[in-house]
Amino acid sequence: MKKYISEFIGTFSMIFCGTGAMTINEVTGGDVTHVGIAITWGLIVMAMIYAFGDTSGAHFNPAVTIAFAYAKKFAWKEVPKYIIAQVLGGVLASLILWFLFPTSEFLGATIPTVDVWRAFVLELLLTFFLMLVIINVSTGSKEIGVIAGIAIGAVVLLEAMFAGPITNASMNPARSFAPAIVSGNLQHLWMYMIAPILGALLAVVSCRLVKDDNCCAEGSKC
Repeated sequence: MKKYISEFIGTFSMIFCGTGAMTINEVTGGDVTHVGIAITWGLIVMAMIYAFGDTSGAHFNPAVTIAFAYAKKFAWKEVPKYIIAQVLGGVLASLILWFLFPTSEFLGATIPTVDVWRAFVLELLLTFFLMLVIINVSTGSKEIGVIAGIAIGAVVLLEAMFAGPITNASMNPARSFAPAIVSGNLQHLWMYMIAPILGALLAVVSCRLVKDDNCCAEGSKC
């Protein structure tokens, strides 16, 4: 149970702080700023990786969990349990934000500002870049050394910084699902479910072309 509790707490913390920054920015009329939101996302991801990386692998993202299983670096039987823990953590975070800030319309929900197919491609590419870094600095079940948190947190910050105004830079089905369900903003939610998973899987495929030892479990035939 330690792994699932870690995923629950880590995802809860990530979504509470990340979408919390977006919610506070909304209700205060922009006090946090876009740059502040991006920094918040990067720092909370980095912090949770250091907190729980050696317990659960610090996925906090169904797309990452599925991609690790596809890469044979994580057991498929664990995937549903991890995803349930991640989704529950996210929903609890959004429910608490709804209680704290009842005037918020979005609660940090991901709503694209361009047409859905352009947003789909952008989310796919954002998750592709993120997963490409993740799979090269982690093992799937445990993070490697001090570099993992810094590298992954930096990529999240980078992508939230430049793509946030367009798609809110989700890269994570649980992160999009939770505020959408609680706030009722369900438009284009399907895109935020599918695009990150496809992007993460594409990153595994691409990684195998250049670095088999990093992108497959030791001894497996990928």
